[in-house]
Amino acid sequence: MAMHLNDATSGNGGTPSPAGAQLRVSVVISAYTGERWDALRDAVASVQAQTRPAHQVIVSVDHNQALLEQARGAWPEGSVVLVENTEPQGLSGARNAGISAATGDIVAFLDDDAAADPDWLEHLTPVFDDPAVVSAGGSLSPAWIEPRPAWFPREFDWVIGCSYTGMPTGRADVRNAIGANMAFRREALGAVDGFHSGIGRDRGLPMGCEETEISIRLRQQQPGARIVYEPAAHVRHLVTPGRGTWNYFFTRCWAEGRSKALLTDLVGSGDGLSSERTYATRTLPLGVLHGLRDAVRGDAGGLGRAAAITGGLLVTAAGYLRGTLARGRAA
Repeated sequence: MAMHLNDATSGNGGTPSPAGAQLRVSVVISAYTGERWDALRDAVASVQAQTRPAHQVIVSVDHNQALLEQARGAWPEGSVVLVENTEPQGLSGARNAGISAATGDIVAFLDDDAAADPDWLEHLTPVFDDPAVVSAGGSLSPAWIEPRPAWFPREFDWVIGCSYTGMPTGRADVRNAIGANMAFRREALGAVDGFHSGIGRDRGLPMGCEETEISIRLRQQQPGARIVYEPAAHVRHLVTPGRGTWNYFFTRCWAEGRSKALLTDLVGSGDGLSSERTYATRTLPLGVLHGLRDAVRGDAGGLGRAAAITGGLLVTAAGYLRGTLARGRAA
């Protein structure tokens, strides 16, 4: 997980980042497949159209030479910084490659199938005026290609990488931001050596938690550090038809449970499950009740939402148990 930062102002003991209007933001967009080419172009265009211009737009290509060559032909030299992930394949490695090319004070991350509102950086960057803030993130709403399934509960919009019911509705301190819309101080990333390559997305099971792991690690190493959610910094996240199916829903829940087991092995269950306890004991039971109430009132999707919440929780818990047992045997 080695990572190199570009200048001497980064890392422990370096010159503190400037505050306010002087902060420069490098935006990293990780990409791994040509199937998302149109969405990737939209993501880059949304960053280039910011009312507060980005210092850099970096596209990090994850082990796909054909996509890298396509990108080189699409953007004039200097308009986009193109880098190749030479670390282990996966989202964590691709993000680390992007960090290595970043020269801004803040490194923001946007998914290759997401598009930022024009004032995204205008809302996100000022959060770092507080020197205690090491990370910040914004809200994400789903951009469904097909109509949203009536059974798909908003409590589980994290399945599609979006903000979900149970999250704060205004600016608030949180454990971690959502990976498709988050930012970190660059020197903070250098201090913890970037993202852990042993956790998170690769080309197989849709695992996650890489942004949770690095956020917890930052706060464990820097007591008093803040991570802030600013919903005004808004991004729209594309949702393809395949992600609106029961199969993807439960596959993602299972993978999340497995990811949480790995996360707690790395950072401890106290920090690793701090947000999930309230979510599972308060948000989800209320969601089931609301779904049943809606069904009684004639909303045919209400019963499906109640069933999805119940099933999603059980499958996630089963994935966590399976992952915990597997880690125990390995140990």
